[in-house]
Amino acid sequence: MRLVGGASLLALAMVAGTPAASAQQGDRLAAAFGARPAVQQASLSPDGTKVAYIAPTGGQGNALVVLDLSGGGLATPKPVARADGAPDRLSDCHWTSNQRLLCTIYAVTRIETGITYVSRKVAVDADGGNARILHLQRGTGEKLGYALSGGSVIDWAPGDEGHVLMARPYVPERATGTRLAQTRAGLGVDLVNTLTLQFSTRERPDDLAVEFITDGHGVVRIKGQGERDASGYATGRTLYLHRAPGESTWRRISIVDRDEAGFNPYGVDRERNLAYGLKRVDGRLAAYTKTLDAAGTETLLFSHPDVDVAGFMRMGRRGRIVGVQYVTDHSEVEYLDPVLKRLSASLSKALPDAPLVRFVDSSEDENILLLWAGSDDDPGRYYILDRKGGAMSELMLERPALENRSLATMQAITYRAADGTMIPGYLSLPPGKTSAKGLPALVMPHGGPGARDEWGFDWLVQYFAAKGYAVLQPNFRGSTGYGDAWFQKNGFQGWRTAIGDVNDAGRWLVSQGADAGRLGVFGWSYGGYAALQSGVTEPGLFKAIVAVAPVTDLDRLREESRYWSNYRMVRDFIGTGEHVSSGSPARHAAKFAAPVLMFHGDLDRNVGIAQARLMHSRLQAAGKRSELIEYDKLDHYLEDSAARTDMLSRSAAFLDAALGK
Repeated sequence: MRLVGGASLLALAMVAGTPAASAQQGDRLAAAFGARPAVQQASLSPDGTKVAYIAPTGGQGNALVVLDLSGGGLATPKPVARADGAPDRLSDCHWTSNQRLLCTIYAVTRIETGITYVSRKVAVDADGGNARILHLQRGTGEKLGYALSGGSVIDWAPGDEGHVLMARPYVPERATGTRLAQTRAGLGVDLVNTLTLQFSTRERPDDLAVEFITDGHGVVRIKGQGERDASGYATGRTLYLHRAPGESTWRRISIVDRDEAGFNPYGVDRERNLAYGLKRVDGRLAAYTKTLDAAGTETLLFSHPDVDVAGFMRMGRRGRIVGVQYVTDHSEVEYLDPVLKRLSASLSKALPDAPLVRFVDSSEDENILLLWAGSDDDPGRYYILDRKGGAMSELMLERPALENRSLATMQAITYRAADGTMIPGYLSLPPGKTSAKGLPALVMPHGGPGARDEWGFDWLVQYFAAKGYAVLQPNFRGSTGYGDAWFQKNGFQGWRTAIGDVNDAGRWLVSQGADAGRLGVFGWSYGGYAALQSGVTEPGLFKAIVAVAPVTDLDRLREESRYWSNYRMVRDFIGTGEHVSSGSPARHAAKFAAPVLMFHGDLDRNVGIAQARLMHSRLQAAGKRSELIEYDKLDHYLEDSAARTDMLSRSAAFLDAALGK
């Protein structure tokens, strides 16, 4: 792992907002939409005078950039550190003091059991100096396993400036002529000084521990222990325990299974001595509180009759829970803090063109706020708000390459499936168009399948709308967020229903006037699977199929997890039976009528590139039209602006040719 001080000319250019794709790319539109966001993550210093953010550089690289706001006026971005992306990348940089940051540096790599992500924590000064990797442990023996994760921060404000509480994996060692070998194993909690890197153990490693939750003031109050079967595979059940401050005895809170039955804690309120969490009730997730005492009294906090609660909104360095998040057609918050509720309403009036507003971070006293605001046709911009001074100023754009470009608006719609069920989705039309009449059209199923689409900016949708396509994103049955009845058996075991809804989305577009002869389907990950499986079930419906990082054989997907602890969970999620064979598009290549274009990175941990290679070879053997574009050293997300530009440009050319646009 390496973190390099200073910044290259390319990093400086990216910070200034230059489109990331190289000039030789012929499709300038693809370059504009394919450019990675100029701000990938941002945080505010405890005193509110500095903003740190991660900006893309060349390839998969990125830079840590600091804005000093203390001088007033327009601050100059100062790149202070960078990772070259080959393979190291930066993520999640946060302030541990007004002069020190802690970042995650990660890479995708190959080990004996396959492809995996490896991460470490790196501390660095605000001027780029004194960059140091936080070592996991100081034993001297031979390691008896891998520590793939560098740990996670569970408390950013434990009471000592520059210190953090970290949950970190301990790997036992074999002694080699010394008594200093590390013999403890499992997840523990350390108090780490990010300047000196000295640490002390706050929670001894527990081999069953999977999670620790603090009260935001440096005290661990909750521990989650994961259940394993006799073979060592995780079952998906977690036992949650709590403990009073100063006590050593852990007491049971709940058991949470893979279906999220039982109270699942997310945070602790120290003053009220209770936990906030989610619990499934009547088939939907709802927000609850539970007292951390012998009574364990549960109280319903918020539920929605139509959708699941998605989680909690937090504020400040102590992670104070201030709201409940959920998604109807768009993201919404039920505020628990009346002051923030009023502030949110005021911001909505001040920013009427950006109805999506997020509190990104705050100063220690919560007076200075870092905000993000955007919409379906605004990729988003960051603001600094001084609550006491009543002043707000725009700070930076998320996608400067798209500034002043006319973008598509997104409309929430429903359409009728073959069995009469009304399916929610989002329709985006080319800028200036009011209907799909006479237009080429794309159905774009989301990934997951444990996910859903929601209202807001989407770079893929916007690119194809800018190219003249009507784009429909269906939240087919098997999507999350709508409760158990909608999720059904998930999008693999219940693929017939999910793919039927995707196909019905295409028919709905045609009923709205879209050109049936110019109807295509585009999907990524599970969406790629859905796009391909639609070519099996209804070969004549879509005239062109584009699949990025697709699943193509369910048996092979299950086996990709064979040597990982989540194998049993993946196995049970996919299931066994006839649906595995009938639901694997690579086994039915002879049924395809439409041409197929696929893209896949060769370091994909989520869906191995062998899936796309199998599909491509089967289609070619069946005499079908297929093309596979492989990207060297890229993972599931193709986080390289040049690769994304290439993918968009090739997809548009393929669709235009296949659909006769």
